[in-house]
Amino acid sequence: MGIWSNLLVLLVIFPFCAPDPNDEMCLTHLSQSLQDPLKNLQNWTKSSFAKPCDGFTSYLQGATCNNGRIYKLSLSNLSLKGTISPYLSNCTNLQALDLSSNAISGPIPLELQFLVNLAVLNLSANQLSGPIPEQLAICAYLNVIDLHDNQLNGLIPQQLGLLVRLSVFDVSNNRLSGPIPASLGNRSGNLPRFNASSFDGNKDLYGYPLPPKKSNGLSVLAIVGIGLGSGFLSLVLSFTAVCIWLRVTEQKLDAEEGKISHLMPDY
Repeated sequence: MGIWSNLLVLLVIFPFCAPDPNDEMCLTHLSQSLQDPLKNLQNWTKSSFAKPCDGFTSYLQGATCNNGRIYKLSLSNLSLKGTISPYLSNCTNLQALDLSSNAISGPIPLELQFLVNLAVLNLSANQLSGPIPEQLAICAYLNVIDLHDNQLNGLIPQQLGLLVRLSVFDVSNNRLSGPIPASLGNRSGNLPRFNASSFDGNKDLYGYPLPPKKSNGLSVLAIVGIGLGSGFLSLVLSFTAVCIWLRVTEQKLDAEEGKISHLMPDY
């Protein structure tokens, strides 16, 4: 019984961590969706995907492990191309995803909503397009959303303002449009607030904390001036018309008086 007791203690202290099939599927599909022209991810092989972690030890570049599961993926500034695989959501223990400063294109997968433990999402400085998924608001632990310098378009989802842990939010230099949600632009209470630099560089985006847009139309003074000018012109035209009417009437009266005097007999 002593041997079995000691073995049980060891298993409690150092639990056996079998490779997770979800992590294997996540890494396999991510590797297939990304292009690595500079061969920075040479150890990202099929055999490595089968067992990427050994406890807290990672066998993959850019991956951090925690208790045998992929805990963090940091693949920034590696000249990667391609797209983000929706199967990334199978890395269900992932808490930080950094794919910044690459040349990754395509949309942000809606499936990222299933990364319920995700705290850091950095996809900045890529070529991502399409809308920002409102489903990201399901990732309640998110405290960093950095999407600056992409080609994202559409509205900023107001649901993101529900992320009470959110302390860093940057969507600058995209193609976003419409109003900045008050839940993000004018946060109340003890929630962290974001300044104009978080929203700059989106031509059709407006609202606080961005400064008011310069009007492309006529200024108030110009409109008042036109109004006054139009009024004065109307007054001049009306006065001219009255003068003409009086002149014509006077001529008619003179003509009638001439006819009457011609018909009267001389005494």
